[in-house]
Amino acid sequence: MASLKPKTRLSNSVTMSRTQMWPSGVTRDDPSFPRHKSFQKRKTSQKREGLSYQFSAGDLSPWPTHTSGQTILCNRKPCSEDYRKRAGSWQQQPLNTAKPRYLEQLENYLRKELLLLDLGKDSAQELRLQPYREIFEFFIEDFKTYKPLLSSIKNAYEVMLAQQREKIRTLEPLKAKLVTMNEDCNERILAMRAEERYEISMLKREKMNLLKLVDRKNEEKMALQSEVTKLRKSLAQEYLHYLTERDARKILIADLNELRYQREDMSLAQSPSVWGEDPTKLTLALKMTRQDLTRTQMELNTMKANFGDVVPRRDFEMQEKTNKDLQEQLDSLRADYEEVCKEHEMLLQLHMSTLKERDQFYAELQEIQRTSTPRPDWTKCEEVVTGGTERWTMLAEGKNSDQLVDVLLEEIGEGLLREKDFFSGLGYEESIPPFLRFEGNVTNMKPTRKAVVNLIKEIWKERLSEEQTLQKQKFSDFFYNFLERRFGPGDAMAWAYTIFENIKLFRTNDIMSQFYEVLMGKNRESVYIRQKEITAQLLKEMTNIDSQNEGVITMEQLSTVLKSTFPFKKDEKIQQLMEAGDWQPDSSNTELLKYRSLFVEDEEGQSTLFVQKLREQYLDEKDEYLQELKQELGLEFREDVTLFRLREALMNIDPSLDKQTLNSYLSEAMQIPVTELPEEGEKEKGIVVNVKTALEQLHMADIRRVGPREQDPAS
Repeated sequence: MASLKPKTRLSNSVTMSRTQMWPSGVTRDDPSFPRHKSFQKRKTSQKREGLSYQFSAGDLSPWPTHTSGQTILCNRKPCSEDYRKRAGSWQQQPLNTAKPRYLEQLENYLRKELLLLDLGKDSAQELRLQPYREIFEFFIEDFKTYKPLLSSIKNAYEVMLAQQREKIRTLEPLKAKLVTMNEDCNERILAMRAEERYEISMLKREKMNLLKLVDRKNEEKMALQSEVTKLRKSLAQEYLHYLTERDARKILIADLNELRYQREDMSLAQSPSVWGEDPTKLTLALKMTRQDLTRTQMELNTMKANFGDVVPRRDFEMQEKTNKDLQEQLDSLRADYEEVCKEHEMLLQLHMSTLKERDQFYAELQEIQRTSTPRPDWTKCEEVVTGGTERWTMLAEGKNSDQLVDVLLEEIGEGLLREKDFFSGLGYEESIPPFLRFEGNVTNMKPTRKAVVNLIKEIWKERLSEEQTLQKQKFSDFFYNFLERRFGPGDAMAWAYTIFENIKLFRTNDIMSQFYEVLMGKNRESVYIRQKEITAQLLKEMTNIDSQNEGVITMEQLSTVLKSTFPFKKDEKIQQLMEAGDWQPDSSNTELLKYRSLFVEDEEGQSTLFVQKLREQYLDEKDEYLQELKQELGLEFREDVTLFRLREALMNIDPSLDKQTLNSYLSEAMQIPVTELPEEGEKEKGIVVNVKTALEQLHMADIRRVGPREQDPAS
């Protein structure tokens, strides 16, 4: 150890590692940033020369031991008497030997370097490591025996620090994405608040209208009650009037009878023939007449007693009809009054709950206003995006903030992708896709977006022709084999990385996003094929309707084609497709539409709004179908489902499933070939799969409703 002394030359590997692992926070304008490798090497050499000038090789003492002889243990047995004596003598010697000068000089140098650093910058923690690196390099150069081990240790730590810095750089976009997601959520909350405030105002108006209606009903009720009171008074007056008329009539009849009797007596007295009658006969006639008079008088009294208070039938019927109408009105008013009372109570409860929600929303609004961030000014992007204002206006048309962020990220990513000359290989791990397994740098071929889209179209064309010839292989293997046939084995890996980075970046492009999902195993090829078949079938139906081959159809014909092609779509979804085809609700159904323009793609593979809406509805209907299946199963995600139970649930939600389609769905869910599926009821209860896994597998496949939920009896 005494022969070791500082050297003035650093090894190339240590120098390279020091210059490569300079802190990420230091810029080129910073005085501490190394201008050149030779500059860094010269600076380190000068520092080491200064240190080596201050002390000699004799300063490398084996501190904190006392002497060189004490640091080396003699080859003696641990249990021997001599060993115990030496150990006792070592323990009795003092331990106050001073530090070596070499160690003190290194500590002083480290302390000075740390004081010279500007700790106010963000990269202060990174800069603090540089003096330690230099001192460690001194040790590596001075201790030749341990130089390989110390160098490997230092390189391992440097590699780990580089990986950590790379991870930090990759996480920075996620932070920006979180900020944008927070802004989007805030916008949705504000929109919901505005919608709820509008609903509250409408409910208040409705409440005021109902209160006015209640007041009007109460006024009508009071008016009817006063009218009933007047009618009762008039009825009493009429009753008294009829009683008076009855008594007067009785008196008048009695007077008339008396006058008639007197006239008859006078006529009998004056008639000469009366005196000539037989007195006995006259007496008998008088007696019979008096008996008739008595009987008539009794009948008259009975009639008076029985019908003295009876009114005329016509008046009775008229009063009865009036009373019935009033009773019906009273019952109707009473029912209306009870209903209004119930509605009033409900409105009061709704009002109280609305007040509570209003207070809660107001508090949340205050909190959001306190913590919310301002809306981004998207016009600032016009100066950054290639093409200026005109291109940014075209890109931003009809997009929300979340979509604008995706567009901006694609534009920025495209520029960074153009500047990158090489891609870093991902290695040969099992988690890496086969077409990306490579170690080292891969050349960036830098194709245009249009060239990538055309290449993807060629891949799909050859893949579909391969499927027709029944020579189908795994899609990822087919992809790499195609690149080898097209560009040769030498450039196949470079093109694979180039296409992968492009389709991973341009997620808003329909062709690239669909190709990426199929290539990474997120969707089956059948999903892409099904969407192509849907568009082809629609175009064929529209062409058949266009008998004159003029290239135009009416909106009514478009609606008929959509309803016949998609019999299970709801009317609002049909209307959404028509609106995506430039149909306005207030326009006429006879308006002409150039239907071929609905299926045209631009040069970069972007589909029209109509095709995008078709794909969106296809995915939504698949999610609804799987949600119905989950509800029918009635199981949680962590539970298992048998093949028998899954078959039964599929038949319940979609009774029109034929056997072939049902077996294909079961094969996708259970990950079992169709030929190995047991027949219904044949040892199928032992085959189980996790519910979450089954639904995920079905979501990746082409699954859709074949018929209505409940079949008609006629069918």
